[in-house]
Amino acid sequence: MKTILTGLLAIVTLAWGWDILSSSGPSGGSLLWTIRQEGLYLTGLFSIALMSLSMILSTRPAWLEWPLGGMDRVYRLHKWSGILAISFAAAHWLVEMSSDMLKALIGRAGRLPKENYTGWFDTMRDLAKDMGEWAIYILLAMLLLTLWKRFPYKIWRHLHRIMPAFYLVLAFHAAMLAPLDYWLQPVGALLAVLLTGGAISSVLSLTGRIGQHRQVSGTIVSVCTSFTNITAVQCRLDAGWKGHRAGQFAFVTFDPSEGPHPFTIASADRGDRNITLQIKGLGDYTRSLAQRLSSGQAIKVEGPYGQFDLSRHNPRAQQIWIAGGIGITPFLAWLESLQGQSNQTDIAPVADLHYCTRDRDTDNLVPKLESLCAALPSVRLHIHGARQGEMLTTEKISATQTGAKRTEIWFCGPQGLANVLKEGLQSTLRGRFRFHQEAFEMR
Repeated sequence: MKTILTGLLAIVTLAWGWDILSSSGPSGGSLLWTIRQEGLYLTGLFSIALMSLSMILSTRPAWLEWPLGGMDRVYRLHKWSGILAISFAAAHWLVEMSSDMLKALIGRAGRLPKENYTGWFDTMRDLAKDMGEWAIYILLAMLLLTLWKRFPYKIWRHLHRIMPAFYLVLAFHAAMLAPLDYWLQPVGALLAVLLTGGAISSVLSLTGRIGQHRQVSGTIVSVCTSFTNITAVQCRLDAGWKGHRAGQFAFVTFDPSEGPHPFTIASADRGDRNITLQIKGLGDYTRSLAQRLSSGQAIKVEGPYGQFDLSRHNPRAQQIWIAGGIGITPFLAWLESLQGQSNQTDIAPVADLHYCTRDRDTDNLVPKLESLCAALPSVRLHIHGARQGEMLTTEKISATQTGAKRTEIWFCGPQGLANVLKEGLQSTLRGRFRFHQEAFEMR
């Protein structure tokens, strides 16, 4: 992620620098006024470039999953490019406001002459300036709400849906206020590409066409709720469903007013277009699903997405699989996909599966895991019940070490547990491991 963001900013900086070096540049102004003017241009370019990237990523481009490592990485890049874009927009606004301070410090002498425009174009530039300023205020407010995790997600989601409209306003602002000589330089070509990509993505978002070619309708076959607050939803999808790889997820819409939510597909693909979702009641929406869903109900599924795929494992590395709570869902799909194979010992990797649960005695997924693993001798199951005092530690993980040169850890569960384990494994395995994780933060 850092490489992509740094690379984009570097390309923008080079294009901006090329314009300065290849043209006569601003003349007739003092050094401070010149620095202010070019700082205004550069922060504006940074902001609109990052915002364009964020808009393009919001369309969920599946072709970026492989190079970036999964749709969760795409979403994380989308989030941070948006945060940086608004931060540079704030810096752009502060540089613009600095003119009054410079006037007070050094006076108007040395101020760069303004480009003169007349008629319709001048009116459009004034409109773009005013609209851009108000859009920046609104985006700053949205950034604060995004970072304030206690703000209700349902309200935030509806506010977030109008962000593409503000992008179009800022794209208009950037196109109208960019210096005319930019359009004859590489910086103008770069700006045109970014604005075009961002504008197309914004229109797709505003018209509800994101992921449309990957969407299929379906019907709920059954809904079953356990006393551990997990709702199992079995669905049958229409003929447009192309299947999934074990461990992938999909965006599922049960209620159009709620919109799509990502859920891991907890079953293997058997070619019959049936999928099972294991949904843990973690928030207001998921806790009420059991009462709101019923057999025969129509749903919409978009996907599949994700790179949490067993086929990507390194056969020469020791396999350690760790699931925390409902994070067991992709591993359920993995285990199911390995059942009934003609030669399981050749197909199923040797692995230690650690399942962390609140209470192993009352968890209805434990018997299912034991049954699936019993048919796969190469997969060793370890249950860690918190109520029984069986907490997973890095020492327990290290105890299963086989002496392999490399270790692959596939993790799905709470981020806090992931952080603790990664920190501990850094000292015990001393960097000789790769940590695979899909973690979604929708805001």
